[in-house]
Amino acid sequence: MPLASPARPLPASATLAPSLVSMQQSKVRRRSEIITCFRFCDGAVTPRDAAVAAEVPVALAYNGVSHVVMMATPSDLADFAVGFSISEGILVDGSELLDLAIEEGRTGIRVSMTITEERFAGLKQRRRNMTGRTGCGLCGVDDLTQVARPLPRVGPGVKVGVRAIHQALAALPARQPANAETGAVHAAAWATPAGEIVLVREDVGRHNALDKLIGAVQHRQTDPEAGFAVITSRCSFEMVQKAATIGIPILVAISAPTTMALRIAEQTGITLVALARSDSINVYTNPGRIRGLAGGVDDG
Repeated sequence: MPLASPARPLPASATLAPSLVSMQQSKVRRRSEIITCFRFCDGAVTPRDAAVAAEVPVALAYNGVSHVVMMATPSDLADFAVGFSISEGILVDGSELLDLAIEEGRTGIRVSMTITEERFAGLKQRRRNMTGRTGCGLCGVDDLTQVARPLPRVGPGVKVGVRAIHQALAALPARQPANAETGAVHAAAWATPAGEIVLVREDVGRHNALDKLIGAVQHRQTDPEAGFAVITSRCSFEMVQKAATIGIPILVAISAPTTMALRIAEQTGITLVALARSDSINVYTNPGRIRGLAGGVDDG
């Protein structure tokens, strides 16, 4: 994916090596801080050091114009910026991102991106729609018909066995170091049809974690139809929208879905699995991709 190092911009035709992506993010990989607290237990008071999840303001800017400030865990920020840009419809894919640089300041972190003029013109139009609106949950939306933006139908994808979903769920906690430290961080993971987890991204925000995963999938040029995603949160409509935008056909959520999430999953063809536990899952929409349902044989 054409990104840029903080030292010098890359031309639009160049590709940033994975090692440079690691260098870009090395300064902002802190996921927690150690804070002293006092534990009250069985009448005793014990001072102890506790790991607390890092949460900092992250500003995303396009072509020199600040667009949004998100509260996020300061890790995998290049993935976050790319994933957010795609899942929010600012970019279609990573080829429209010409440059990316991350700068830490005393009050937060700024991720500066250069995007194509066509995409920047669309973003400026969106910003004009947002002018004068405050305190809204869906800024830039003119009426109720625009709440669910037009989304493509996902491709056929792969078939996944119930056992594979359980295998991914069982393996995920060991791949969540930030949550193991703090107990306050969401994760989004990418798994193969056999249930092997190959990518995990964490963040204090559930949307941010999924955006980071989308960015990582783009950077590694992973086929979105070649596996399934797992999220450690409830499944609201925004999470399904993000999955549909990049073409993820199967979304597995540990918590429950909302009605709007189910409607969008049905419309876009996403197989939505929720309330996923070690011994059970609920399949709400498009169940044909899940082996083992309706008395079928689960062979993986």
